[in-house]
Amino acid sequence: MRTSRTLRRVAIIASAGLLASGGLVAGTLPAYAGQGPGYGHGQGKGPGHGHSKGNTLPEAVKVNKVVDHLEALQAIADANGGNRQSGTPGYEAAADYVEYKLRKAGYDPVRQPFTYEQFVAGSTAFEQVTPTALPYVVGTEFEVVEYSGAGDVTAPIEAVDVNLEGDRASTSGCEAEDFAGFTAGSIALVQRGTCDFRVKVENAAAAGAVAAVIFNQGNGEDRSGLLLATLATPQVSIPTVGTTYALGETLALASAQEEVTVRVAVEASTRTVDTFNIIADTRKGNPDKTVVVGGHLDGVAEGPGINDNASGSAAILETAIQLAKTKGTPQNRVRFAFWGGEEDGLIGSTHYVEQLTEAEIQQHSANLNFDMVGSPNFVRFVYDGDGDAFGTAGPDGSAEIEALFTEWFASQGLASAPTEFSGRSDYKAFIDAGIPAGGLFSGAEGIKTEEEAALFGGTAGEAYDPCYHSECDTIENVSVEALDQFSDAIAHATATYADVKKHPGKGKGWGHGKGHGKGKGHPHPWHHSYGKHDGR
Repeated sequence: MRTSRTLRRVAIIASAGLLASGGLVAGTLPAYAGQGPGYGHGQGKGPGHGHSKGNTLPEAVKVNKVVDHLEALQAIADANGGNRQSGTPGYEAAADYVEYKLRKAGYDPVRQPFTYEQFVAGSTAFEQVTPTALPYVVGTEFEVVEYSGAGDVTAPIEAVDVNLEGDRASTSGCEAEDFAGFTAGSIALVQRGTCDFRVKVENAAAAGAVAAVIFNQGNGEDRSGLLLATLATPQVSIPTVGTTYALGETLALASAQEEVTVRVAVEASTRTVDTFNIIADTRKGNPDKTVVVGGHLDGVAEGPGINDNASGSAAILETAIQLAKTKGTPQNRVRFAFWGGEEDGLIGSTHYVEQLTEAEIQQHSANLNFDMVGSPNFVRFVYDGDGDAFGTAGPDGSAEIEALFTEWFASQGLASAPTEFSGRSDYKAFIDAGIPAGGLFSGAEGIKTEEEAALFGGTAGEAYDPCYHSECDTIENVSVEALDQFSDAIAHATATYADVKKHPGKGKGWGHGKGHGKGKGHPHPWHHSYGKHDGR
């Protein structure tokens, strides 16, 4: 997952609300109101989100219980070939565990089945043949791009419309015209940027390229290292590998001076996988105001996937369990979702959204996505819903989701930073359908900067998660500190969007705020409404 070097230190918010107006507006969810013990640091009986008497959902979601779920998922991976990849016994066992816990808490989980073609990689090689023989190291200098074609070719490499200067803004390979003058039978060297990787590779194949090499863009530390990418289904026609900016730059400069011959060899195929998502709804709550709280349950074939993404799954699961124990009633339906096939191209969440009718889409008020929340060298990343950090906003309502998380962290004395909606996780299908989305992310293969280390701790110059998509992504790879902080934020957002009201006469639970004055709360009206890099 991609992250950003742009930081936002968040001051503790004492008086400013998300929006100036409250109540209901067309296409919005209600503000959460302050009557009775529960949330809200409002100043009385009006809408608010102030400190309360009684327990709160973040207090109920204990990190040791979240860790218990991680230990169970680790044991499941250990007993099933070391992974929990979709379509494997490990995924089936993980699903059984989640379903058991949900049923025990009072939910009726259902499986939503789907079928897709899963990429299966075999041996691979990438090496320079002439003018000097030079092998490259898989996993360090190059990696197969998922849904690469199969083949073993040796040919001259040609750079296609690359930009090695300044901000390195790149549209390399995005248009057929980029390949004007390209020599058919050569290997295309294209740079990351602007369009989906699949577009670049398909344009290369149409121009007669026998293989493609995609190198990282080079416009920041998170876009300089080894490119881990997917082309998504179906499998393309030519072998394709990803590499670092440094190696791509070296090949581009060298091939501009003399002919450079390289070899690209990929053994690859696909297999048909029958798998499923797990969906569990709260028993009460308005279905016309459905909030989907989701994260992917599957992992990669290379390891047990405990940070990616047992961490998000475990935090969501414990939140669901504790929400079911409240004596309060959710005013809005919460749908807990555990997606399959994320690591193969966001398959499960995309299937879910594609099955919705237009009327059902309108019933979805928000998607809260939690994918990797325990990275050992973590940053508290919040998706940039309003687009002010990266220029790409989510649908209306996404800004309010971002503000909810940043306010929560600030109220705990914790800084946060925006991260881009890059399309690399399960929020993508929701955003594409116009459903507001947001969530949290603790960092993947990106490199922590000096600025981030000063603000969040940890080690600059190292990956947020050095075990990302590898065998060492075990329970030892998870920061319990991060898991604790992120789990609280997940619980807070879930309870807020559920808009839990206390039962009459109960006096406790997760109602919203016994205030200290009259009617000065801060309303939160909400507008209605991956895996590896899949592009740009």
